[in-house]
Amino acid sequence: MSNTVATRKPTQRDNFNEIREILVSAGRDDLVEFVDGRIAQLDKKNSAERKPTAKQIENEGFKADIVAYMDADTQYSAADITKGVPSIVAAGISANRVTAMLTQLVNAGTLVRTEDKRKNFYSLA
Repeated sequence: MSNTVATRKPTQRDNFNEIREILVSAGRDDLVEFVDGRIAQLDKKNSAERKPTAKQIENEGFKADIVAYMDADTQYSAADITKGVPSIVAAGISANRVTAMLTQLVNAGTLVRTEDKRKNFYSLA
């Protein structure tokens, strides 16, 4: 096995910044303005306020139902949630989508995930 270090692929911003440095040292102010414009477009694109999709809005309701369903001292698997939360059962939500919502709740600090014999369990934080 070789000891290689994984290298990060440069982003567009990295590339534009490197091109900008080259152009500044070459004295090409006209092209520097062009590159600065492209960097500004990347900034605008990355900072845009986006509306949540209909599915994301729907998931917020399901996440609230999940938290309301859970008891304080009980651990639940994704299958328990999929089969136990009435709104999720009625909507026919898949276990994979429930797992994604549970992961979002863990990342938000609402739930805690524990692993037992390669199976994840969730409880209220």
